[in-house]
Amino acid sequence: MPQAPGGGQPPAESMSLGSGFIISSDGYVITNHHVIKDAEEVVVRLQDRRELVAKIIGSDKRSDIALLKLEAKDLPVVKLGSSESLKVGEWVLAIGSPFGFDHSATAGIVSAKGRSLPSDNYIPFIQTDVAINPGNSGGPLFNLQGEVVGVNSQIYSRTGGFMGLSFAIPVDVAMSVVEQLKAGGKVSRGWLGVQIQDVTRELAESFGMKKPQGALVARVLPNSPAQAAGLQPGDVIEAFNDREIPISSALPPMVGATKIGETATLRVVRQGKSQNIQIKIGMLPDEDPLAPKDPKEESKGGLLPRINLQATTPNDAQRAQLELPKTGGALVTGVKPGPAADAGIRPGDVILSVQDQTIRDAKHLEEVVKTLPKDKSVALLVHRRGGSQFLALKLKD
Repeated sequence: MPQAPGGGQPPAESMSLGSGFIISSDGYVITNHHVIKDAEEVVVRLQDRRELVAKIIGSDKRSDIALLKLEAKDLPVVKLGSSESLKVGEWVLAIGSPFGFDHSATAGIVSAKGRSLPSDNYIPFIQTDVAINPGNSGGPLFNLQGEVVGVNSQIYSRTGGFMGLSFAIPVDVAMSVVEQLKAGGKVSRGWLGVQIQDVTRELAESFGMKKPQGALVARVLPNSPAQAAGLQPGDVIEAFNDREIPISSALPPMVGATKIGETATLRVVRQGKSQNIQIKIGMLPDEDPLAPKDPKEESKGGLLPRINLQATTPNDAQRAQLELPKTGGALVTGVKPGPAADAGIRPGDVILSVQDQTIRDAKHLEEVVKTLPKDKSVALLVHRRGGSQFLALKLKD
């Protein structure tokens, strides 16, 4: 578009389009956070073609739920169901305004429940194959009884269009958020203060477990409830308040839904033995305490030929940048094809421990590697981009 001389045209107003549904006759409406984010004004168009300006009561980025209020009475409301009773394979129906086509309905089945997405690990999403497109966000997902069981939120796509993978926020989770938004305009969630990962078959072998299950603690944050309770890297959390944890992604939603200050019981496997640990649930911070940081290399270090890896002892500047303790650890500066590469070790990783042995420096790592058994998986704890995780290393000679 041509610009006027001397500075161009004034910026055009942008408009966002989404869907929503009324949950009370006095005008409370649920939609997505990303639909109303940064909006100066929110206008709701009803089925009878009326348009009403809505007040934003509150919005929660982590759950992608927003609560609006209309100044109206005797509005038609949806019937709320339970996402907990929803079954995989059950038929569901989405209603919304894809590309502005009002009140469009699409149907499909529930593909999976309890899905965890990289950016939303506190929400156990409902995965469906219902066609969802821009404009559907915030609309209801119905079961065959006409009850709302979810809030359509996002799709997974490599093209930007629908590819058969759509995700809805369970209505039970949405209503829990709504109650908090009504009460105070913000949402608080439970927090342990650990970084977790899945237990692979190789890691289960290295920890002496019969099968891979639970959430493996890779890092315990300082001044967190987990640290106060005595949790340690290498612990495997198998149950939370007697609820089994088959995979690590099942734990955050359980913790997030727990009241702050409540005492919870964790069943933990530590060095092959099961024990119960009591932990007082804290409040999830607004900012992510596991923000990634990039290391800067200054020395390549020596080669460990048995695993084809180069490592050096981190200097003070690297420790400060990586938020490492003042002592301990070996900074990986190079990886060649071999056991280390097969285990997923990368340059920039800091090896903190090998099979329960805390690594003091690069020289100590070299000594420990010489003693490792062959044809058996051993667990390495590495610090990577601001977080920690376990990797399984297996030597063949």
